Formats: sequence, structure tokens, C-alpha cells
Amino acid sequence: MDKIKLIFAKVTQFLKEAKIELRKVTWPTPKQTLASTSVVIIVVVIISLFLGVVDFGLSKIIRLALG
Repeated sequence: MDKIKLIFAKVTQFLKEAKIELRKVTWPTPKQTLASTSVVIIVVVIISLFLGVVDFGLSKIIRLALG
């Protein structure tokens, strides 16, 4: 029973400390979040297009090489 109380006390202490740390966080504004999300989406699209072109090119080269 003491072991359960000790675990419960540790979990409670952890949650209290996590709450304190979350108060220290500087949260982004909705405008900053939208800007960051837009940048991520644009970068993902550019990289996926690049990888698609490379994949297409390499598959064509392999098909030519293997006949």
C-alpha cells in the first residue's frame, strides 16, 4: 500500500511541476502559428515535388538500362 502512495505522490509532483513549466512557455500567437504552418506546408510540397521528379527520372533511367 505504501508503494502505491509513493507512486501516486510522484505522479502528483510531476503533474504539478509540469503545470508550473507550462506557465513559463511563450505561446505563439495565432498569426505566428499560421505563418509557421504555411512555411511547413510549402516546404513539404516543394520537397515532395522534387523527390517525385527524381523518382520519375531514376525509374526512366533504370527502364532504359534494363531494356
